[in-house]
Amino acid sequence: MREVEARYLGKLGFTLVARHGRIGEETTSFESGYGWEDLDRMGFKLRLSEIERGAVNVVVQPGQWELPRVDHLGFALDEEDFVATLARAEVRELRVQEHGGRRTFVSTNAGYRLELHPPRDWLDDLLAGSPELHLAELHLRADDPELKASTLGELLAAPYTHDSVMLGDTLVRFVPDGPQGRPQLHAELFV
Repeated sequence: MREVEARYLGKLGFTLVARHGRIGEETTSFESGYGWEDLDRMGFKLRLSEIERGAVNVVVQPGQWELPRVDHLGFALDEEDFVATLARAEVRELRVQEHGGRRTFVSTNAGYRLELHPPRDWLDDLLAGSPELHLAELHLRADDPELKASTLGELLAAPYTHDSVMLGDTLVRFVPDGPQGRPQLHAELFV
């Protein structure tokens, strides 16, 4: 987990938003300025690390796997697309969870979830102020690329093939021979 976080921070130029976790029974967060040695001394147990660069936000969580797996893909949608995506999820009888009115998750029944955001001022500010980094391609190793691609394409009403989905200027490709369930991070291309 720390190696993945270090790659984004050091090699890709992301910044640390915060590390969230616990010290004993108390939930706590630490922003940039606290190193891992400091946190280890305090007895900090990591739940997740949030990092960002421009409009790209990545959340890294410790897991039981050697290579990172993807729990969810997040999307900022206009109001019409947000409502239509939730309607398509409802027709498919997919589980929809709202967290505090700020985040909405849709379980895809294909091993990953979607995090959907309707238009919000803070999202508009983030997107307008950060055109320097864009995710051009995301490759995810999957047990059933066709199912994972068709599910994503159909829920977001985006063009898709047997293994990939075109989301605006970003290509999401599911490559074969991945683990069952959550797809595994295989490659990213930022421009």
